[in-house]
Amino acid sequence: MNNVQQAPQKINAAPKKKKKASSLDARKSRAGWLFVLPFIIGFVIIYAPIVYDSILYSFTKINIVTGGGFRLTWVGLENYQEALFVDATFVQTLTAGIQQLIFDIPAIVIFSLFMAVMLNEKMVGRAAFRAIFFIPVILSTGLIDKIDQQNQMLQYMENTSSMDMGDGGAEQSAQIISAMDVQRLFRNMVIGEELLNYVVGLVNDIYDIVNRSGVQMLIFLSALQSISPAIYESCQIDGATTWETFWKITLPMISPMILVNTVYTVIDSFTSADNQVMTYIDQVYDQPSGNVLSSAMSWMYFIIVMLIIAAVAGVLSAYTFYQRQER
Repeated sequence: MNNVQQAPQKINAAPKKKKKASSLDARKSRAGWLFVLPFIIGFVIIYAPIVYDSILYSFTKINIVTGGGFRLTWVGLENYQEALFVDATFVQTLTAGIQQLIFDIPAIVIFSLFMAVMLNEKMVGRAAFRAIFFIPVILSTGLIDKIDQQNQMLQYMENTSSMDMGDGGAEQSAQIISAMDVQRLFRNMVIGEELLNYVVGLVNDIYDIVNRSGVQMLIFLSALQSISPAIYESCQIDGATTWETFWKITLPMISPMILVNTVYTVIDSFTSADNQVMTYIDQVYDQPSGNVLSSAMSWMYFIIVMLIIAAVAGVLSAYTFYQRQER
């Protein structure tokens, strides 16, 4: 009798359908797109045609047609050449505005970081102090800002030449200190005149700096509170001083927010109501057929600000620390 071994037969079961679970990053990405979808729709429908018309106007001249309406005539770079080489006021205003922008960025970012570190410490009335420093941001926006612009008393108080001391010149009453005061303070230190004037300008501009530092302060506060307390406890155990902890732990951990706040400060300065470049462009726009010239000025200023943002982001990105999360 022959014993024949039969190979076991394989039964092919129906394959199970695996549910493709979306990763957390994919769900966050979809949620992010859903969040910005109203802005994207509004930009495409409302703002994109306006941007296109603005670019078109900057390369054309407007000719009024008899009986109503207008006709656009292509002139190329003529409006840009007129803004740069004919209108001397625009170049001076643009240079002064960019210089003021470069000086204001470090002051606002450093001040907001300093106040965020102070307000992050445990102390009595910390919430009240945070609210006090953020109140100027609320007061300088929206309806209250419009009311302040029409407040004649406030304009009189902000006028730097409202007091005449009788010596033939006007006393700059709005200044807190002068260059002579700083020279007396740093009499034994070798400080250049440009740095001296910069410090004087910052001190006299402290009200504006505080008003423009509220949002940055909140961003820095959220970044400081996201740092794990265990890291600071480890530093205390190792005997690190507060100064060393700030430079070795706090500053690198919040460096991404320094980049964010710097870019935000540039954009906020670019769109502020008291921006001298934008104010001058508005004045040009109000002139007869000035909308084409003001469009060219606006786009030149926009390109310059974008270049400044790219330069700032490129420099700060080299020193930005991103904490890697192990998966």
